[in-house]
Amino acid sequence: MTVTGAGGVIITSWRKTKRFHKDYDRLSLDLRDRVDLKLQDLTRPLRPAGLIFEKLKGYTSPDIYSFHVTGNYKVTLEIADGCALLRRVADHDEINRAP
Repeated sequence: MTVTGAGGVIITSWRKTKRFHKDYDRLSLDLRDRVDLKLQDLTRPLRPAGLIFEKLKGYTSPDIYSFHVTGNYKVTLEIADGCALLRRVADHDEINRAP
């Protein structure tokens, strides 16, 4: 169940799109490790402040969210029934062009 409100959005699981797999495979091993750690943080009820989880403006059907992996890399996702569909993992500029 996806819950919004004071506790934010609760995510219990995730699935990866083909595009996410393609982006992920292009990353360095260090960035892949960081993505994996951030994905673990994503399913915690209380997310660390460094995750910087936010809804992207202008995307309402479906709602698209993002979180920071590093200062420049982000992951985008959609959320339905507590399951996050991971869309992209790329640098900030690429995410802005095609989330």
